Amino acid sequence: MSNTNNIKLMAFDLDGTLTQHKSKLEHSNKLVLLELSKKYKLLIVGAGQCMRIFNQMDRFPIDIIGNYGMQYGRYNEKTETLDIIENITLPCDKEDIEKRVTYLREKYGYTYFIGDNVEYHPSGCLTFPILGTKALLSDKLAFDPTREKRRKIYNDVVNVFSDYEVFIGGSSSFDLAPKPYNKYYALDKYCKENGYSHNEVIYAGDDYGIGGNDESVYKSDFGFICVDDYRDLYENVRHLL
Repeated sequence: MSNTNNIKLMAFDLDGTLTQHKSKLEHSNKLVLLELSKKYKLLIVGAGQCMRIFNQMDRFPIDIIGNYGMQYGRYNEKTETLDIIENITLPCDKEDIEKRVTYLREKYGYTYFIGDNVEYHPSGCLTFPILGTKALLSDKLAFDPTREKRRKIYNDVVNVFSDYEVFIGGSSSFDLAPKPYNKYYALDKYCKENGYSHNEVIYAGDDYGIGGNDESVYKSDFGFICVDDYRDLYENVRHLL
């Protein structure tokens, strides 16, 4: 990014950007965030629930957008915890969802699975677990680590779930959020509500490829820092310190 003098807000993805996937914030990256917080407002824009993200961040003092913008938590300095300010939940037609997922399974030969056909989240978000909700972790990790299998059918999943934002999640699933909720929508809404213009914001994320949940921000007019390894966070943001 050529000009960073006007940056006021730094927004971050979590898994793969600040932390190892589903692991606590490490001390080295905590120090980086503390230094950045002296110059910028910091914000997490996450896919999961705010409190889960807050705990994974080891209760670091930061505001958090969760569930692609359906939830918002503000850090309370007095209580040293997160106050949930907004928590949107949307209904879904489970019978219709089951039919759509079954159609995709039958079309692409993924009819064998362990556990449930679909995972339903309280927010109204969904997970299409190709191997099922109770598949062995080892099987899930080995299924599609390069995402090649899911990228082949990604466009069809998008078409079948045209009323959802579709993301290639983990190593064996698709994550779906009701439209218009995605990270661009969430960050843009936050900026409008808090008086930031897009050129005052820079976002750091690792999942910016096809179907990635950072892709919507990567393709937008927000400044974007590509973090391909969370252990390299300092090197990726040192020009902003």
